[in-house]
Parts: sequence; structure tokens; C-alpha cells
Amino acid sequence: MNVLVTGGVGFIGYYVSLNILCKGFDIVVYDSLERSGYERVAKLRKLGVKIIEANVVNYRSFISALRKFSSDIVVHLAAYVSASESVRKPFTYFKNNALGTAVVAEACRRADVEKIVYASSAAVYGEPKYLPIDEEHPTEPLSPYGLSKLVGELVLNQYAKNYGLKVVTLRLFNVYGPGQNPAYAGVISRFIERAIEGKPLIIYGDGLQTRDFVHVEDVAEAFYKAIVDNVTGIYNIASGKPVRIIDLARMVREIVGNKVKIRFASPRKGDIRHSYACIEKARKELKWEPRRELKQELKKMLMLMKSSR
Repeated sequence: MNVLVTGGVGFIGYYVSLNILCKGFDIVVYDSLERSGYERVAKLRKLGVKIIEANVVNYRSFISALRKFSSDIVVHLAAYVSASESVRKPFTYFKNNALGTAVVAEACRRADVEKIVYASSAAVYGEPKYLPIDEEHPTEPLSPYGLSKLVGELVLNQYAKNYGLKVVTLRLFNVYGPGQNPAYAGVISRFIERAIEGKPLIIYGDGLQTRDFVHVEDVAEAFYKAIVDNVTGIYNIASGKPVRIIDLARMVREIVGNKVKIRFASPRKGDIRHSYACIEKARKELKWEPRRELKQELKKMLMLMKSSR
């Protein structure tokens, strides 16, 4: 089975690419390399992975790649991922994320691709109406980023209904792990980076807000399950456990030996108060289960980030 991975050199895409490569799939990575590290490119090429440097909004280039490599499945991860940046650059996000997904869908239809596995986001839900958030929760995104991912879902849903394209959508919650781009990293990477530097850990608000953190290797396994299992539809990919930001900061501080302070700043406009997922659907239908434990993974990340300095 041939798999083409868009955004396969990005943070999540890299782990997905490595995981399915190790499972014996033939893969091609399609990535603009605009926000990807050289080390990942070198590692994938060393493993024999063909990397096509191009943007998904380029229809001719993309469909040419699909046909040239006889791709059976497309894993679509190529996207800009910063909610705050999307507020400053909404059109950029709509063009790259929403239009890019439309290009992927149309090219897959024309090239007779069997299935698309789409990386969506918990940002499509907006402010939770109830907790935990299941896949039936209303979608009212608060940022252009969230809206761009939701538009991508709707486009793929139309292609599934009208043309029979098989689509699996994975709504990812707060993904963390080694190798996140510092410019777009989540709170975990920022806390660890500041702790290594001996700087205070900054919490915006009172720290009682909750998030649902899922390790990138668990996420990569969810993509593998979506590729091989005969399923379609939408799945939350998360830990299913709420973590208070103050408790996360205390965990990081404990790991580094209580050498850093925790400071509070004014809440950021638009921040959601509480968010965590119901993952029963992914458990039952994808047979997927998050296996990494947060505190242990924080320790590993700290050691890796220290050694890379």
C-alpha cells in the first residue's frame, strides 16, 4: 500500500511518517518545507523516503505526485497551526488550510485515491457547551485557524457524499512531544524551555483552566489505525483526561528540582477555560488507546531538550 503524507516533515507529520514507515508501508512525503527542520528532512531521506518540496495549494504538482507514485491513501497534515497567528493572518490560513484541503480532495478524486486521513483540530469546537467534548459537540470555532480546519472537514464530507471518497477525520487536542517548533510550540514545550533556562513559568490567568494533552507518538499510532482499519468518520484523539495548567507547571518545576518560580499574568483574550475530550468512539471503533503518561514524557522531553542545547 502506497501512502502520501502531506506535511510529513512537520512536527506531527514526521512522527506519522516514521511510524507508518516502520510498519512496512511505502511512503512519499509532500511538504513545502516552509516550517520544517533540516534534521527531519535528512533523517527521512536517509531512510529512503522520497520528499517532494511543494505546497498543497499547487493542484498540478499535487495530482502529479499522486499519479506518479500510485498513492492509495493520503494522510493530510499540511497546515498552518497557530490560532494566534491566524487572527493576524486570516486569509493566509484560509488559503493554506481550507483551499489546500479542497485541492487535496479534488486531486484525490481525480487520481482515484482510496482514502484520506485528515488531521483536524479540537479548535473546531470553540468554547465547550459541555464536558467531556464528544464528536457530536457543536462546532463553533473561535479563530480563523479553527474555522479553516472546520471548512476542510466540510469539504471532505462533501467529497465523501458526492464521490464516495473514504474520509477519516482525526480531531487532535493538545499534542505534545519532542521536536515542536519553538515558534508554534504548546504550553508544555514553553514551560520546559523556560525551566531549562531558569526562567519563571508564566501562567496566563489563575492556572485552574484545563487542557487535554496527548503525546505525539500516541497520535501517530491513531493515524496508523485510521489508515489500516475499515472505518470512516470523525474521531477525537486525546488523552481524555483534563490537566490543570497550574498542575502542569508544578510537574515541570518538580522535575527540574523546584528551581524555577511560577508567575501569573493576565488571562489572554479568547482563551478557552476548560477543554477535554471523550475518546470512547476512538477506543471502540479505531481500537486506539493513548498509552504515554504525562509526567514520564515530561522527564524525557526535559532530558532531550537539555541534550540538544
